Amino acid sequence: MPETSMIDQRDLRYAFGRFGTGVTVVTTTSDDGTAHGATVSAFTSVSLDPPLAQVTLMRSSKLSALVEDRPFAINVMSLGQLETCLHFAGKPMKGGPMWGQSATDVPVLAGNAATLECRPWRVYDGGDHLIVVGEVEHLEITPLEPLLFFGGKFHHLGSLVGGTPWELCGDGHEAGWITGAAAFRPLAAAV
Repeated sequence: MPETSMIDQRDLRYAFGRFGTGVTVVTTTSDDGTAHGATVSAFTSVSLDPPLAQVTLMRSSKLSALVEDRPFAINVMSLGQLETCLHFAGKPMKGGPMWGQSATDVPVLAGNAATLECRPWRVYDGGDHLIVVGEVEHLEITPLEPLLFFGGKFHHLGSLVGGTPWELCGDGHEAGWITGAAAFRPLAAAV
């Protein structure tokens, strides 16, 4: 018999909402060939080689059943696409969204900050969600500012905060940290 969680779902949702994210709309085709999509903030990069990206979709959504076995696009929303985000979150906009040109025949939106056209790679159980990993087959990048989501509200980029961007991850293979170590020294044992 599964254990019942002692975590209050409202508190958990609030805690998750304290992590600012970008906003995406994941699009694909339904069984009859028409474009279908959903607004998704649970998106992350997974791998550069192979090129993989991940979205997490509510298991109960129509979209989760569709992307398991057909190509899909991750449309990274730009600041000017708030109405489009709301459209795919269940608040239809007049005239519908503007569609763009696809390199792989998957429906993509026009005006994105970036677009990643993917083919299904793996799907994992994520409780009440499905974790969907796609292999990126084509991408488009624009200079448009991305739309952000934090604390249940949409936001825009603010000013830079200290420091400068870097090219390499400090613990990545390129930095030599992993392969450059002469000997492995474990962390001190807990007492």
